[in-house]
Amino acid sequence: MAPRIITLDPVTRIEGHLRLDVEVNEGQVSRAWSSAQMWRGIELLLKGRPPEDAWALTQRLCGVCTTVHAIASIRSVEHALQVEVPLNAQFIRNILIAQHAVQDHLVHFYHLTALDWVDLVAALRADPAKTAQIAQSLSDWPGNSATEFRAVRERLQGFVNTGKLGIFSSGYWGHPAMKLPPEINLLAVAHYLKAFDFQRKASQAIALLGGKDPHIQNLVVGGVATAINLENLATLNMERLTWLRGLMTEVLAFVEKVYLPDLLAIAGAYMEWFGIGAGVTNYLAVPEFPEDTKGTQFALGGGIITQADLQRFRPIISHQDDYLLQNTRESVAHAWYEGKEPRHPWQGETKPKYTDFQPDKRYTWCKAPRLDGVPMQVGPVAQILVSYAAGNPRVRRSVDAVNAQLGITLRDYHSTMGRLLARGLRTRIMAELALEYLDRLIANLAAGDQTYANHTEIPAGEFKGVGFHEAPRGSLSHWIVFKNRKIENYQTVVPSTWNASPRDEQGQAGPYEASLVGTPIAEAEKPLEVLRTIHSFDPCIACAVHALDPTGREITRVQAQ
Repeated sequence: MAPRIITLDPVTRIEGHLRLDVEVNEGQVSRAWSSAQMWRGIELLLKGRPPEDAWALTQRLCGVCTTVHAIASIRSVEHALQVEVPLNAQFIRNILIAQHAVQDHLVHFYHLTALDWVDLVAALRADPAKTAQIAQSLSDWPGNSATEFRAVRERLQGFVNTGKLGIFSSGYWGHPAMKLPPEINLLAVAHYLKAFDFQRKASQAIALLGGKDPHIQNLVVGGVATAINLENLATLNMERLTWLRGLMTEVLAFVEKVYLPDLLAIAGAYMEWFGIGAGVTNYLAVPEFPEDTKGTQFALGGGIITQADLQRFRPIISHQDDYLLQNTRESVAHAWYEGKEPRHPWQGETKPKYTDFQPDKRYTWCKAPRLDGVPMQVGPVAQILVSYAAGNPRVRRSVDAVNAQLGITLRDYHSTMGRLLARGLRTRIMAELALEYLDRLIANLAAGDQTYANHTEIPAGEFKGVGFHEAPRGSLSHWIVFKNRKIENYQTVVPSTWNASPRDEQGQAGPYEASLVGTPIAEAEKPLEVLRTIHSFDPCIACAVHALDPTGREITRVQAQ
């Protein structure tokens, strides 16, 4: 049988517009193309603006990943000027970072990828009493009662009876790759609904410190603008900190007693997916959660792993790492931009040059980042494996316990299911760290330190800097060049640029494209398996691309199936 090309356009349940073309040969994917279908050009909008304002504007790169761009952007200016950040500000930023990650990961698992594994309609066949027994055997979560599951099943039945499934109408219900028992399907659907409440609580925690969420409002070069006085009703005080603790404690309980048990139940039913979807097994993660004013000590370290070999681990101990700074390049050989040779982000250009989709030439708005000429996978797997290789005790405890429970090894993380599992482990670590940094913030304030910002004036002259951040989807960097208080160049190298990248000038595929090769396809008309692997990366294409062209001409029209 001749190979068949399947086009998924648009890929849904992601941020942004992504097209996937896969060549299916003898029941499995033989080649793949990842095409980002929008152009934003935020880098061009920043030119000529004050560098201290960039953090507020770059949050608009995305409607999901707002806080992360604010953090990376403000760090880029601080790096350029070698500004120290007070401990109180570091702790507040760390709480924001951790809670944003928890909120983001909850949304991803339940609302963006769970329905690739959970058959919503099959949940109607479940026995609520048996579902409650299973749920109660997994944890003591108080919401796991037969009454609760019966109410969810009735609600779902009424929804299905209307014949109008809304956003679920194109789901691959009854697909042969769906294999959960009805009771696990019902359990997951019930928790899908409950997760909305807890991602909202995480967002409330962010808003308490950041002023609002999305798009926090409290950053300044040199710290935060969060006024602190534990006895003043108009500032960050003990009442607000107590409220913050309550929200974050509830969220941690949901992660431990609902999210992780659900994830392990699904992983246990789909063990074969620990052997599918590896793709690029070079990993990059940057250090995160600075714990001193100079950014030399971090709770979670960074590093590089080559070809899945943890013995070849190269640590990255700070954001000043010279190898990382000097060897990052972006290729546009197969992207819709002018240029031929790979460029360092400080010399990067964002000049659109659109053609039609040409699989052997240019076919995406996404550039192709490379580290020392090599594609890298970024994301929770990278951070978990890098931290494990570095000997981080918190990460090792979590990984070893889950590995023993599922009967897997570290090599199983190089997979579609491995990405989901690593994200779940990271979520618990983030939820724990948020509470720990709240304790450290209160202790530091009680010790008499009330400083929350080092006032910084932008000087005349020419400067360049980079802000790194280990975001929910992986390593993020903002590269800035400014002269006489105005931005001259600004480039963002974001997680989905690393992962969704096209082939480079050497023909090396990016992680999305490489991960799909070898994926089994049960039904070509319903390529659920492709979605499982791509969704495991948590695509966020809005900030990965650089959808109209500069003249306003329509580039492409898409129609949801």
